[in-house]
Amino acid sequence: MNYPIWEIPIIGGGLLIAIIATVHVYIAHFAVGGGLFLVVTEMKAGRENDQGIFEYVQGHTKFFLLITMVIGALTGVGIWLVISILHPSGTSVLIHTFVFAWATEWVFFVIEIVSLLVYYFTFQKMNARDHIVVGWIYFIAAWLSLVIIGGIVSFMLTPGSWTETGNFWHGFLNPSYLPSIVFRTAFALILAGVYGLITSSSIKDAALRQKMVRYCVLWLALPFIILLPSGYWYLQVIPEHARNLIMGDSPEMGLFTGAFLWITPILILTGIFSAVKLKAPVQKILAFMLLTVAFMYMGSFEMIREAGRRPFIIYDHMYSNSILKASLSETQQKGVLQTAKWVRDRDIISSDPMRAGRELFRIMCHSCHSMGGFRNDILERVADLAADDVLAIMEDMGYDKGFMPPFPGNIKEREVLAGYLVDPYEKQSE
Repeated sequence: MNYPIWEIPIIGGGLLIAIIATVHVYIAHFAVGGGLFLVVTEMKAGRENDQGIFEYVQGHTKFFLLITMVIGALTGVGIWLVISILHPSGTSVLIHTFVFAWATEWVFFVIEIVSLLVYYFTFQKMNARDHIVVGWIYFIAAWLSLVIIGGIVSFMLTPGSWTETGNFWHGFLNPSYLPSIVFRTAFALILAGVYGLITSSSIKDAALRQKMVRYCVLWLALPFIILLPSGYWYLQVIPEHARNLIMGDSPEMGLFTGAFLWITPILILTGIFSAVKLKAPVQKILAFMLLTVAFMYMGSFEMIREAGRRPFIIYDHMYSNSILKASLSETQQKGVLQTAKWVRDRDIISSDPMRAGRELFRIMCHSCHSMGGFRNDILERVADLAADDVLAIMEDMGYDKGFMPPFPGNIKEREVLAGYLVDPYEKQSE
């Protein structure tokens, strides 16, 4: 509560972060798996002495470069911009805790950029052995970036003993670190095959097209041998409360968990079907269908992982409304308006109740709820409720409703917020 709040109407800040982050993660995983795809496929071309495959790799590298270095970089900057404005408290913890990890990852990112540019612009200008070495340098740097970012991202769900020690390594090498790295590496390889189908389905030579389509399908299908058990491993190491939310305790999660489970066989079977000898237009359609399905798959996983942290932004440390777990009792005693720095009116008794209620909603609820928008519309949830019903819900927050933080304010603030939420005039004016 030490920062001003940027309120986004209609969609809400959480949905904006989810959209940008999912697009970026989808491309970032391709940047890892696709790097291995490039170098292994070039080695295949040399081993088989096949000029057609070599030309395919060169064309795919251009596609790879544009997607990962242009769109990937733009969405990466977009994530930093959005999270720093929408959730500055959580972002501050990640920066201050893992500053040297971020610095190391940026070094690897620079290596990625340089090596990929060298790899692309030296086709047919560098001897085959050295060119492949450059490709391996790119892949290793990209995978090490995943290894570092994976430690920070998994920390947010399973910080482990960091909450007690504040130790860098306790946070980085957290309980879900290894399963998340294995899972994400497998998914990166799957995406290498998915994106490979986009370019291979456009090869004009029918025989070469069919050969490369089947090759790409192997990249798509085989990593599931690793993905599925690592996903189960991942599920077992997260906190029981988070696991229960994912498996159905959170009413919102049923859609995403169900989608993730159903998309798994769809992705595998559609990929296998793509290996059947089909006409080029059909293969192109299937390739773009798989690209969309895989995006939904990635999005479902990220939404499940994000929701598993509820009611925290950093599990067992900072609630989604930026209030620290250690400061909760103090905030409940003094009141949110007395504790927060960026408020207009601190005296709730003398303030206008509707204005104070609006202030309380922005501070405590806006990170997860919108007011009349798409994302967890609070007006829909209280449409048929009286103020006493809303007060009862507030008392259950953090207990029966474990996916919500405990109400951080005092009794008077509960009453004011409940009155604001059920006031019919305020609903119409929002």
